[in-house]
Amino acid sequence: MSGFKVYKIILHVAAWLLFMALPLLFLNGGPYGSASNSLWVLKDSTYWVFCFTYISLFYINVYFLIPRLLLKRKYLQYSLITLLLFGCVYLLRPFDMLMRASITHWITEQFGEQAFNKQSERGFERWGERGGRTGGRDSVSKGERWEWRGAPGAGEHGVHEHGPAERGRGGRGRGEFGIGPRWYPMGYTSAFIFILIMALSTASKVVQQWKLTERRIAQAEADKASAELSFLKAQINPHFLFNTLNNIYSLILSGSGNAADSVMKLSNIMRYVTDDVTNNFVPLQSEIDCISDYIELQKLRIGKNSPVEFKITGNPANKVIAPLVMMTFIENVFKYGISKREHSPIYIEIAVLDLGITFYCENKIFINKGESENPSTGIGIKNTIQRLQHLYPNKYILNIESDSNEYKVNLTLQS
Repeated sequence: MSGFKVYKIILHVAAWLLFMALPLLFLNGGPYGSASNSLWVLKDSTYWVFCFTYISLFYINVYFLIPRLLLKRKYLQYSLITLLLFGCVYLLRPFDMLMRASITHWITEQFGEQAFNKQSERGFERWGERGGRTGGRDSVSKGERWEWRGAPGAGEHGVHEHGPAERGRGGRGRGEFGIGPRWYPMGYTSAFIFILIMALSTASKVVQQWKLTERRIAQAEADKASAELSFLKAQINPHFLFNTLNNIYSLILSGSGNAADSVMKLSNIMRYVTDDVTNNFVPLQSEIDCISDYIELQKLRIGKNSPVEFKITGNPANKVIAPLVMMTFIENVFKYGISKREHSPIYIEIAVLDLGITFYCENKIFINKGESENPSTGIGIKNTIQRLQHLYPNKYILNIESDSNEYKVNLTLQS
């Protein structure tokens, strides 16, 4: 089980424990709270009906109504079922049942079981006739207070009615019971809790669905970027290896004694290309070794008119870089910057700084007849720029200066 699921379960359990604790605090802290046994409500079935009703509503809405109706835009069906559930809750009135149980428990605790025996039956019938709509022992007096047997002024059956003048002089005396003049229908409270539970469950599910959609979009974009990078690498690697093999082939045809050493350097390059560049980032030292081997192979091919200066400054240890991002520019140096007739110096520098890496190369341009590709706009440059955008978003600066005679590249990567 993932950490997120465990956290979600703990959060739900904590929220429902708090919800179940609220009736205990409300009933025991109110005017009908039990002094002798504050946990009586845990033994009463109305409390568990109250909790089960609203907890069930929450999960029915979250796991059935919202995913199967609301998110599928079946608004009419969702509204009808919600109204049906609302009607059931309003008829059941779980909060009212709990309140009546609390009042009944308080009367029993104050006056004993005699409050509900046959001898007292007429008194409670009178209570219902005057104050309640339903009558009987569970009815509540509306706008009046009643006093039980033993209090001063008790009537024939031990029930005494306080008039308006007495009501205004203070609270209940010993043995009084009743709700008082500010009573209101309890069904509204059950309906309010229903609306609150449905609103909270809908909000939590909608937020959860929104986050899931955001994660799916982000994952889709990441998968797309990964596929694009793989495609770009597949274009870069064969192009690079093809050029290197051509160089070694030229050495073998010319009978150079450096062919064996060149094969070893090519082996190192191929190992790097096939094993390391599958990762998005590689150690900078590995990239420098690959570039160094490549330059050495190129030196065997070019003549004395093309001196190469390869300079490294700083400490490459503990630095990483996207593989082959500098190699494309170096390939262009040897592709367009070599001439057998003119002096064509090549300068390549890699500087390792505390906050990043800089790459600089400079060479003359010699485009052979029949070659229409510009070194600044070739497929290799475009692929490299796309990789930089994926791997170094807002963390790279690339300046390319190219005219008819000279070509300069300045690349800065933030680490």
